[in-house]
Amino acid sequence: MAENDISFSGTVQETMLGPLWARAKYSQLYPEVLNDVKAIEIIKDIKYDFTKIEEYLEDWRGLGLLIRAKGFDDALKKYITKHPNATVVNVGAGLDTTFYRVDNGKIKWYDMDLPDAITFRKNFLPESSRNTYISKSALDVSWFEDIDFNPEKGIFFMVAGFIYYFKEEDISSLFEAMANRFPGGKLVFDCVSKMAVKIANRRAKKTGAKGPFWQLAIGNPMKQISKWSKKIQVIDWFTMWSRTERNPNWNKKTLRMISITERLKTSKIVYVKFLE
Repeated sequence: MAENDISFSGTVQETMLGPLWARAKYSQLYPEVLNDVKAIEIIKDIKYDFTKIEEYLEDWRGLGLLIRAKGFDDALKKYITKHPNATVVNVGAGLDTTFYRVDNGKIKWYDMDLPDAITFRKNFLPESSRNTYISKSALDVSWFEDIDFNPEKGIFFMVAGFIYYFKEEDISSLFEAMANRFPGGKLVFDCVSKMAVKIANRRAKKTGAKGPFWQLAIGNPMKQISKWSKKIQVIDWFTMWSRTERNPNWNKKTLRMISITERLKTSKIVYVKFLE
């Protein structure tokens, strides 16, 4: 891919580039946390000024995106170990590169996002026989019919950086429909608190952003998600940084912000099962 092949104008592209850039940068700094070789490879081919993205994310948010990816990888690897021929659906894929980090040579993987996002993704990450793209809104449940689902092989959904852009009734309805259609499946997603929603939206508006803004906040996952459906069971949840050893060499502000956000439980990763 040539450096000048791609134009980077537009909110969708820039929103997709942020997490990719963060994984590439912090993978190189802290490969012991997560080594995203594919992200590093893509970033090297991109001719783009990441200054604004870096300033907006700051060190602790950028590192946080790497930590989030690690949390998802851990859940996926554990599942794939038990279900080596499973189907995996990546909802709101953007420029996510998880497939390249966890692929065991057998899984069937779907990356799903809006049509313009999938078009942009194809410039960097081509489809393959086991990695198929779906150009649809996740709320358009017709995508259920695009998935190769075999209950005996298992199915796993990853939903990163997604749910807080929607209203609770939209996400609860989507998850309930998924539970009904894919019994026995498991799903991992990240969520944020009310305080995090307010702060994120305030920061975004100061930069002149016109959306999309965050909407859904989750406090206690066990209590809140149990109300969504009797077929959705929370089997694990933890605050974002709680399962990663902190490096004393990390930026002092980063370490301070990690302590604050952990104390306030602003960001969490949640693991649920769809009951049969």
